[in-house]
Amino acid sequence: MKRAVGLLITLIMLLTQTSCLGLRQINELAIVTAVGLDLGDKPGTIRVSAQIIRPADARGQTGAPSGGTGQPIYSIVSDGTSIFDAIRNLGRISSRRVYWAHNFFIIMSEDYARKGIKDMVDFFTRNHELRMNTWVAVTPNIPDEVISTITGLEVVPGEAVNRLFQNNHVVGRAPASDMMNLEEAFLSSSTEPVLARVQLMPRGISNLKPEEHGSLKQVELGGAAAFLGDKMVGWLNVKEARGLLFFLENLASGIEVVNCPDGDEVMSVEFRRAHLKVTPAYENQEPKFRIRLTTEADIVESGCSFSLGEGVRREAEEKLEKQLKSNIDSVIDKAQHRYRSDFMKLGDVFRNRFPEEWRVLKRDWNQTFSDAQIDVEVNASIKSGVVKAVGTDIR
Repeated sequence: MKRAVGLLITLIMLLTQTSCLGLRQINELAIVTAVGLDLGDKPGTIRVSAQIIRPADARGQTGAPSGGTGQPIYSIVSDGTSIFDAIRNLGRISSRRVYWAHNFFIIMSEDYARKGIKDMVDFFTRNHELRMNTWVAVTPNIPDEVISTITGLEVVPGEAVNRLFQNNHVVGRAPASDMMNLEEAFLSSSTEPVLARVQLMPRGISNLKPEEHGSLKQVELGGAAAFLGDKMVGWLNVKEARGLLFFLENLASGIEVVNCPDGDEVMSVEFRRAHLKVTPAYENQEPKFRIRLTTEADIVESGCSFSLGEGVRREAEEKLEKQLKSNIDSVIDKAQHRYRSDFMKLGDVFRNRFPEEWRVLKRDWNQTFSDAQIDVEVNASIKSGVVKAVGTDIR
């Protein structure tokens, strides 16, 4: 009886107590919002840079609050023989414990990516604090500079890059690559990784010196880095990245600028409800692919000097079809003949349709993919060509 009463009292005490296990005070943490990875100065070393937020100064204002420094971020860098070693060495600099759970962004230098990212994927997927929806990109610049560049609209640079990725589907010029799809491609036998390209460009205009047009460097999201295995093999420009997004992210809408019929002027055409269908085939022991893109479109801006009649609309459709096909052809050509890397996930489509044949072909899929016949067809239909011309009637 006494034992039962004792257990009951203990249970009541446990239920009425609030636990402080694992408690971490925010003023004891160095909250990381962006990470840069590069090769160290010494051979065989890795350089890790971290953008750490200052909570007292990152309150949506650029002026210094009472007791603050006015700088919303604090960036530090450290070298080590491995990523973990370099991060541990950050503790020799940071007065607070480095905390990764709020990291927005991981960016690697081109040199680091070309040497291989196996250790990076392994470390960040094992880290229990890091979220798998953290954005991942490659830059031709120095990662330290990218993560410490303050943009004009956001106080924290890591948050600015996060918003660039979140709104990326509107522009459609780079893949929205995060740790989740990087790990999937890294572990897959039927596709290769591809990451977004981020670089610094002189796009910002100083409010104090507006005459110095474009003198402020800003972070630009556009293009992609293609991989073969864990090593980067080359870049995709923004045109090729546009073609890639139809395969990876089912890009449904976007703007293309085409020439007016019989003139040097241009018109802007917005395509929408785009749908890409990949049909695999296996003939004479060789894989083939038929790619068909269908889309509707509207003419949303016209610099043409004549009315947009039915004939002109048909010519605009043909130009749009040609341009979209060129985007897709260019990325296929680069994947097949230059990089020999199936980062467009055609291997996934073939494996799902021909699982028995895939067991044989997967052993040397990238070479087989490079020799495969791929036919591309684009059908566009312009639904509305009505735009307003300056100083004239609607045409």
